[in-house]
Amino acid sequence: MPIPTVAIVGRPNVGKSTLFNRLVGKRLALVDDRPGVTRDRREGEAKLLGLEFRVIDTAGFEDEDPASLPGRMRQQTEAAVRDADAALFMIDAREGLTPLDEEIGRWLRAESTPVIVVANKAEAQAGESGMLDAYRLGFGDPVAISAEHGEGVGDLFQALQPLVEREDIDAEEAEEGADAILKIAIVGRPNAGKSTLVNRMLGQERMITGPEAGITRDSISLDWQWLSPSGDVRPVRLVDTAGLRKRAKVDDKLERLSAADAKRAIDYAEVVVLLLDATRGLESQDLRIAAQVIEEGRALLIALNKWDVAENASSLFNGVKAALDEGLAQLRDVPVLTVSAKTGKGIDTILKVAFDLREAWTRRVSTGELNRWFEAAVEANPPPAPKGQRIKLRYITQVKSRPPTFVVFGNRTDEIPESYRRYLLNAMRRDVKMGPVPIRLEFRGRSNPFDRSRR
Repeated sequence: MPIPTVAIVGRPNVGKSTLFNRLVGKRLALVDDRPGVTRDRREGEAKLLGLEFRVIDTAGFEDEDPASLPGRMRQQTEAAVRDADAALFMIDAREGLTPLDEEIGRWLRAESTPVIVVANKAEAQAGESGMLDAYRLGFGDPVAISAEHGEGVGDLFQALQPLVEREDIDAEEAEEGADAILKIAIVGRPNAGKSTLVNRMLGQERMITGPEAGITRDSISLDWQWLSPSGDVRPVRLVDTAGLRKRAKVDDKLERLSAADAKRAIDYAEVVVLLLDATRGLESQDLRIAAQVIEEGRALLIALNKWDVAENASSLFNGVKAALDEGLAQLRDVPVLTVSAKTGKGIDTILKVAFDLREAWTRRVSTGELNRWFEAAVEANPPPAPKGQRIKLRYITQVKSRPPTFVVFGNRTDEIPESYRRYLLNAMRRDVKMGPVPIRLEFRGRSNPFDRSRR
């Protein structure tokens, strides 16, 4: 049984994102005093006194031309309400009802989704008059809350419970589903086409797009089923992120928050797709983003978007490959793919490569295979002997995956030069077939605990 969904709607700056963050138990949505911060729908797993549901934070509802950015944001809000099991219509109890609140009420009465009016900012009876006003909306008793201070959650629970309570999903089935989901974050500079690519993957206008740079602010997580060319259905969790500019050019608080949100999305992901605008080629900011992904230990692939309109395609592709080899010395052979978010060509290849990368990223190598390789690699190229004193490397073990992390034990390991560490990493990629994913290699200067001759 699918998890029920609850959409939070209302005019700008009434506290929708603050309530969203309280319900999911973490600061997922960006919050700021200025109106219009939220643009795309953001979803999260919510818990309210044991009641579990999926909550959707929507953009502030505004009466604008459908072709404008606020108009496109309104269309997203309308779609969220139509798909939801219940809607929380939030008003500002201190300000009372406004003409826009009344217009939203008329729209919601025409929809079939059950509605609960939530009068926010009602702490210490500050919103008593606004609470009385709310009865005019025709949705029954309003629920007084303070999203910022967590007041009124018990009343909100009682109002929501009959609308969204359901039998629990079988725990084992849920765990297996979570394990199977491929978590992909799509990152890049502003206007590279990230939201357009997500919409093409989903087959719907889920993300707001347009010629304006920086439309996406929050990192939006979306669950999706990919039907592969072979006919397999593979679960995917897509995360669309805000465009990342050079830090020196970011002087707006909201853009700084968006950039931090995108970086958290990289931490969360298993595979990161760095989307480039093929009409602009590879820029230094792209290399900085790629280096950050590798530093965080995430599998990386590069996708050249707008390939359908790129000029001198062959030389462009080779130039990007050469620049990556030079600028990303820490990880060779990063996959470079071409795609058109507009037409959808190349999307299946991106998904196939992403699943292959995730498999390499989660791989565990047996201790026997690993040490047979290690002995041969050390014999072929022994470590140096600083000041004539030999460094003895005894054995290697894999301590974790995601990303693959290995520890080499021996004596005087603190004197091993970086060049020898790179030799072992390159040999491991080549001989153990680790693939183009980040690998962590550490050295520890203690002996093998199973070597009784050293006790």
